[in-house]
Amino acid sequence: MSMDLDAPVPMGAFEQDQTAATILCCNCGAPIDGTKAVGALCQDCVKLTVDITQGIQREAVLQCCKDCERWLQPPTSWISASLESKELLAHCLRKLPGLSKVRIIDASFIWTEPHSKRIKVKITIQQEAFQGTIVQQTFEVEYVVASLQCADCKKSFTVNTWNSSIQLRQKVPHKRTFLYLEQIILKHNAHRDTINIKEAKDGLDFYFAQRNHADKMLDFLSSVAPMKVKKSQELISMDVHTSSKSYKFSFSAELIPICKDDLVVLPIKLARSLGNIYPLTLCHRVGTTVNLLDPTTLQTTDIPTGTYWRSPFRNLADVTQLVEFIILDIELVGRSNGRFHLAEATVARASDLGSNDQTYFTRTHLGGVLHVGDTVLGYHLNGANFNDLNFEELEASNQGSAIPDVVLVKKFYARKKKNKARNWRLKRMAREYEEEALHQQQAGSTNRKQEQERNRLEEDFEMFLRDVEEDQELRGTLDLYKAQRRAAANGDMEMDDESEDEEVPQIDMDELLDDFDELNMNDHE
Repeated sequence: MSMDLDAPVPMGAFEQDQTAATILCCNCGAPIDGTKAVGALCQDCVKLTVDITQGIQREAVLQCCKDCERWLQPPTSWISASLESKELLAHCLRKLPGLSKVRIIDASFIWTEPHSKRIKVKITIQQEAFQGTIVQQTFEVEYVVASLQCADCKKSFTVNTWNSSIQLRQKVPHKRTFLYLEQIILKHNAHRDTINIKEAKDGLDFYFAQRNHADKMLDFLSSVAPMKVKKSQELISMDVHTSSKSYKFSFSAELIPICKDDLVVLPIKLARSLGNIYPLTLCHRVGTTVNLLDPTTLQTTDIPTGTYWRSPFRNLADVTQLVEFIILDIELVGRSNGRFHLAEATVARASDLGSNDQTYFTRTHLGGVLHVGDTVLGYHLNGANFNDLNFEELEASNQGSAIPDVVLVKKFYARKKKNKARNWRLKRMAREYEEEALHQQQAGSTNRKQEQERNRLEEDFEMFLRDVEEDQELRGTLDLYKAQRRAAANGDMEMDDESEDEEVPQIDMDELLDDFDELNMNDHE
C-alpha cells in the first residue's frame, strides 16, 4: 500500500490539535482560557476581587488662608491656586502619599457647592495586579478645606510689622499725577506685594513686608514717572553674639513737580542746550522724561530726569489757573508736527464778552481742533505777575518781546450731563487715609477744611476723567471698564443728556473691558 505525500490534509485535523484548553473560573464558573487565566479567575472576577487602591487615602485635609486664599504646602510654603485649576489639582494629588506607587491615568474635579468647604477629585489609576495583568480602577477622594491664616496675613493685621516703605510725594496743588499712577499700577498689578497703602498729604505711602518688594515697586515707578529717591534705615534689633541686625527701610520718592498742561519757563542756558527752544513752553506729556512743546513754533524737546534734578525748576502756572477764551478768528499757518497744527488765532476772554472789546492775538498748536466760536482754556499772561526768576530773566533778555499775551492749552467741552451718565468706569485702589483725619471722621467732627479737601479731590478726579475722554493717547495706556447700565426708568433721561453733549468726545465701547465685579462702584459714581 502506497501513501501520497502530496495529498491535501483535512482542516479539521489541525483545528482539533490547536484547540485551547478551557477551564472554569474558580469564583463564578465561567469558562476561560486556561493558558491565559490568572489565578483561575476571569477578567470580571479579577476586577471584583483585586483592589489596587488599597493604601490610598480617600479623605484628606487642605489648609487654605482665608485672607489671601493661598494653600499651605507643608511644611511652611504657601502656593497660589484658583479653584479647579491645574495647580490646585497637582496640590491635591501631592496630598495622597499612596499615589506614588501606582500610575495615574486621569484626574479631574467633581463639582461641589462653593460654600461646602469640600473638594472632590476623581482619579483613574493603573497597576499590575498579577504578572502580565494590568488592572485599571477609578475612585473618588474628598478633601476638607480648613481655614488657616498664613504668616504674611498675620503680620498685615498687626502694627509695626512692615519692613520697608515707600513715601511717594509730589508738591503740586492737584492729584492728577497720582490718579494716573494709580491706574498704571492697577493695570500692571504692581501693588500685589503691598501689605498696606495709606493716603498722606501730597502723596501715598506703600508698605511692604520685604525690602526686595519695595525695590521692585521703586523700579516700576521709575519706569513710568520721573523721580528721585532717597533711602534711610532704622535699626530695630541687634544680636551681639551673632552680629545679626534687623533694619526698617524707608524710601522717599519725589516726583517732578511738573504735570501735563503746565506752563513752564526753562532757564535760558538749559533752553539753549535743548535745541535752542524758546524758554516759554507747555508740558504736553510726562513719562520717563518731561516732554515740552513750544506752542508758537511746534518745536518739542525732552528733559531727562537726571538733567532736571541737576538744575531743578518749577512750573510757571498749572491747570488750576486756566482761563476760558472764545475763538473769534483762526487761520492755519501750514506747519504741523504730529497731531499738532500751527495756527494764528484771535481770542477774547469769556468774562470780557459784553463788557469790553479786548482781544488778543496769539499762535497756537491747536489749529487742527479749534474753530471760530469754540471755547478754549489757556493762560492769560498779559498783566500777570509771576514770582519766578526764570520768567524775570526771560523778560529782561532780548527774547522778552516774544512773550505772547495768551497761551492756549486745550479745547473746552461744555458738559451738561452728570458724571453718572458715563458708560465707563475706572478701578480704584483700596487705601487708608491719614490717621488724624480718619479719627475725626469716625468721631463725626468734620470741619470746613476737611469738606473743602473732599470737594477738591472730587474736582481733581473729574478733571482726570475729562482728560481720559479727550486725550486718546492717554486713554491708550489705561484700562477702562464698562459701567453697569442704569435702571430702565432712567434710560430716557440718559439719552436726553447724551443728546445735549454731542460735541463731547465719546469713548468707543470696543475700548472698554468687561469686568463689572471688580469695580468699586461706590467711588465717584
